Amino acid sequence: MKGHFLTAILKVFVLVVLVNLLSDSSYLRFDLTEDSRFTLSKPSIEVAQKLENPIIIDILLGGNLPPEFAKLKSETVQLLESFTFHNKNITYNLVNPLEDDSQNQQTILDLQRIGLKPANITIEEGGKVSQELLFPWAMVNYDNQTVKVPLLKNKLGSTAEERINNSVQQLEHAFADAFTKLSIKDKKRIAVIRGNGELEDIYIADYLTSVREYYNLGVITLDSVQKDAEKVLDQLKNFDLALIAKPTQTFTDQEKYILDQFIVQGGKSIWLIDQVTMELDSIFSNQGSALAIPKELNLNDFFFKYGLRINPVLVNDLYFTQIVLASGEGNDSRYNPVPWYYHPMVFSKNDHPINANIEVVRYQFANAMELLENDYQKKILLQSSPLSKIEGTPKQIGLDILKNPPDRSTYTDGNQPLAVLIEGKFRSVYKNRVKPLRLKNSREEGPENKMIVIADGDLIKNQLQQGKPLELGYDKWTNSSYGNKEFLVNCTNYLLDDTGLISIRNKKVSIPLLDKEKIAQQKTKWQLLNVGLPVILTLFLGIMFNYYRKRKYSG
Repeated sequence: MKGHFLTAILKVFVLVVLVNLLSDSSYLRFDLTEDSRFTLSKPSIEVAQKLENPIIIDILLGGNLPPEFAKLKSETVQLLESFTFHNKNITYNLVNPLEDDSQNQQTILDLQRIGLKPANITIEEGGKVSQELLFPWAMVNYDNQTVKVPLLKNKLGSTAEERINNSVQQLEHAFADAFTKLSIKDKKRIAVIRGNGELEDIYIADYLTSVREYYNLGVITLDSVQKDAEKVLDQLKNFDLALIAKPTQTFTDQEKYILDQFIVQGGKSIWLIDQVTMELDSIFSNQGSALAIPKELNLNDFFFKYGLRINPVLVNDLYFTQIVLASGEGNDSRYNPVPWYYHPMVFSKNDHPINANIEVVRYQFANAMELLENDYQKKILLQSSPLSKIEGTPKQIGLDILKNPPDRSTYTDGNQPLAVLIEGKFRSVYKNRVKPLRLKNSREEGPENKMIVIADGDLIKNQLQQGKPLELGYDKWTNSSYGNKEFLVNCTNYLLDDTGLISIRNKKVSIPLLDKEKIAQQKTKWQLLNVGLPVILTLFLGIMFNYYRKRKYSG
């Protein structure tokens, strides 16, 4: 009997040793979450495995945190554990940058100087409520390079639960994106098109700075087409994407044909087009009123072939952003934000990797687009609100519209397309037409391709302060931030991404959070259950054990 017992003990011991040995050589993880939150996508794994040297990640969420940020920290750590499983070079640390109270002010300034925006949080201790700053960021360090990763994702009007869900949903893409920036060796190339009155570099500086982390940039000037069209096209073919940002001068047929051949032969393109001439500065400098007139760019036939028409109209939207008007003079001047119906606040439908989980986008004097039937696949990425209307041009636009509230009954032209993705096997706009130029290797049909058309040139325009560009999407007059940059960077990455990395943005994660109202209502019940039930069970088991002993040993 004793020998059998010792044998059993020995077998258990050997089994435990074997399990431990196996665990050292092979590590298995099982994701039992309903949304597969801890299962990385294939593109994420592949980009993480490209990093062959040590990667050190500092998560700036150390110390005591409010529940929502504690949850964000936990989810971030869990995600990085998943990455470390696929790349042992990845390590992470939890850091509290404000741990040293004596250096807090300087630390805050230093962090803000490198572009880390703080979050203002509410701390409750001992019945006292205080406001503190927190930096929900991670710093990814690799080969003397550092990439900043935002952990908190804010969206206008979102609840605490929605904010956490939004943040967690973008975590995998945020870190995979950082790894991409650090691992890119052969960058694709973006051509900034010049020659037709496009926005100057300083007004698209923040966009260019943002995409420069992924791509190389260059300039192609189309007004030299007349001299040497072949040379211009050959230069353009060295690029993967053409950016046409708010042209103000008419395109010649020769210039259009060069762009046409670039696109037909596989080049991607982003068009930011104004079909109406109107600027807010024109209204301010002209006694509060200016005439909006159609703009002739000679691109109607070009977009028509792709099944798109940008109409020379203005979108007036009751989902608006604000502008600031000054009143008074000198020291008595006041600056008041007022609604401006010609600057729509555009909410995304979150139905595509480009528009998934982005902040509201600000348009300025947007035009409406019309989708036409043809063989190309078209996806509306952004559209006006249900409470919007179309106004034809020419039209006098003045600040006097603010004197009276808008008539909601007239806003019946809702959901106007404002940004459209076109995909398919592109055919030349000049197929079966007289060609404006003779080119050696012209083509009338090309491979699968895609382009994005946006009915507002100002969507890419950043403001200036003291001659320096501000962040794209930030309005210095109202101190508001919009999702313009994120949307445009997503557009660019979608067009040029061969890895499928941007598809991660569509991953849905649902974080179950505690209902505070239900907690308050059921607090006493659960306290009694948690405290009283173990006591009752202990007493019951004690009584039963005592009864059992009496029955067993009484006779």
